[in-house]
Amino acid sequence: MIIDGRALAADVLACTKARVATLQRSPRILALVANETPATKSYLAIKSKRAADAGCVLEVRHIKSSLRPYDIIDMSKDMDAVIVQLPLPSDMDTKTILNSIPIEKDADILSSASRSKFEMKGLRNLSLLPPVVGAVRKIFEFGNVEVAGKKVVVIGDGWLVGKPAATWLAQQGAEVSFLTSKSGDLTAALRAADIIVSGAGSPHLIKPEMLKQGVVLIDAGTSESGGAIAGDTDPACADKCSIFTPVPGGVGPLAVACLFENVVTLAERRHKLFFFMRSI
Repeated sequence: MIIDGRALAADVLACTKARVATLQRSPRILALVANETPATKSYLAIKSKRAADAGCVLEVRHIKSSLRPYDIIDMSKDMDAVIVQLPLPSDMDTKTILNSIPIEKDADILSSASRSKFEMKGLRNLSLLPPVVGAVRKIFEFGNVEVAGKKVVVIGDGWLVGKPAATWLAQQGAEVSFLTSKSGDLTAALRAADIIVSGAGSPHLIKPEMLKQGVVLIDAGTSESGGAIAGDTDPACADKCSIFTPVPGGVGPLAVACLFENVVTLAERRHKLFFFMRSI
């Protein structure tokens, strides 16, 4: 089964827009941007379109290295969510900026407080999922993939894909192993895996001969190869997989949809809190 991430994303966005219709106004998202590269502009254009599809409004604000943590709090007062377009320039303290996002407005789950809440066992049902993890969960639900007891290999230990994916998979009862593109020969570990989630950002790192028949392969890595976007897997791997996500068109569009699903959940919580406070 080759996953059509765009079709799944369209379903998520349609459901999200229906939820927005029950609110008094469209959720507003503040997008903080520092790097004005062609790639950044492209990402923001896509997010703006998907925000509209979800019934949300995306407002872009450009930031500089002089930005202070309380500036973010001040700018986000009337917003339902705040997102930061990564990467930031080297002269900006990424961790400090991400940690300045109020937890009740952190739709990307990138601040230390939001990530800690996501990782705490007792708060699982209260926490939002990081967008890539949300996308993986929806793919597993769509494909009826059971995670508990499965051998899972996560390639890459990044903050956006590898670490949150490994945390969530372990929470679901999987036996999780970490690898990176620098781990040497990956073949033995990959051949033993029932599920592989890759976020290495290394074009065509995974070859068909490294896989066992019927493996679930989630490719969440993106990079450039020959002027085109490429994933971590050779497209020929699809023939060996029971579930395969292509790049582009797999995890990426669905993760963006999950981001806006998080935004609407935060807006709903804010809406409920507002009316609760008015009733006191």
